[in-house]
Amino acid sequence: MSKTWPPPRLGMRLTRYADLEKIVDAYARGGLNLLILLGGHGLGKSRVLREATASQTCWLEGNTSPFGLYCQLWRNQNRPVVLDDIDGLYASRDGIRLLKCLTQTEPQKSVCWYTDAATLAREQIPQQFETTSHVAIIANEWQTLNRNVAALEDRGHVVIFEPSPQEVHTRTAGWFWDQEIFDFVGECLHLIGAPSMRHYVAAWELKQAGMEWRSLVLSRCLSGAELFVAQLKANPNYATEAERVRAFIAKGGGSRSTYFNLCKKLPAPLTHVPSVQLKSQAPKRRAANQEMLRILRTSRGHFGDN
Repeated sequence: MSKTWPPPRLGMRLTRYADLEKIVDAYARGGLNLLILLGGHGLGKSRVLREATASQTCWLEGNTSPFGLYCQLWRNQNRPVVLDDIDGLYASRDGIRLLKCLTQTEPQKSVCWYTDAATLAREQIPQQFETTSHVAIIANEWQTLNRNVAALEDRGHVVIFEPSPQEVHTRTAGWFWDQEIFDFVGECLHLIGAPSMRHYVAAWELKQAGMEWRSLVLSRCLSGAELFVAQLKANPNYATEAERVRAFIAKGGGSRSTYFNLCKKLPAPLTHVPSVQLKSQAPKRRAANQEMLRILRTSRGHFGDN
């Protein structure tokens, strides 16, 4: 399976959502001081964690600065903290120093910030306080940049989530709604190197716009001449190989033998992909854009992330 993100050398590698849920539940119950959850985009990592944690969790994502994190830690003192896709924190000297304090293995952790005193005073935030917060870090990309990052990894549990395309496909059946798209992606699982739930939503958006969504799915799996052949095979306008060969030649793909040689280069289809009848309803058109934003946001989230 191709990787689009650099995982650390060491960590617990999981391939099933059932196993991911077990360790996330352990964090949600307060049993893990630090959970570092890593994996490719579009896998629903954040969604799994959101469903497991209670509403009182402090969830921070985006461009939170080290100083902003310190302020939020005070405002959410003793509450669980989730840092979602905040790559700049562990790459920053101030950020990693704060994270190391926050993730000490003692039940009571002391965190401090001795600059920006005027701002802290105005916001009525002390320059030092103690907290019992336990921490989860979710990231699509992660690098052990230096000894400080290595020390952060050593304080907790590094989980590298690498589900197969079929595992992601099966999970997607729990919330996706378009049977035609779902079945087509199922037929293409053997072509997918880096699975993502976003494939399904992007295809649905194009389908709603009356555009050729099958080509989009394939373009996320293949490129070049092999993509061209796969698109011809998926095009419902061509019923036979003879028709596809003629289209291949007419569109400048090459000769008949070139077409069949490219067919042989395509990965063999999976021997068994379970048939699943979807139960979720399509979002109403008025709410569709909001639904897409919610899914894309939480995939880091819904894929819902990562």
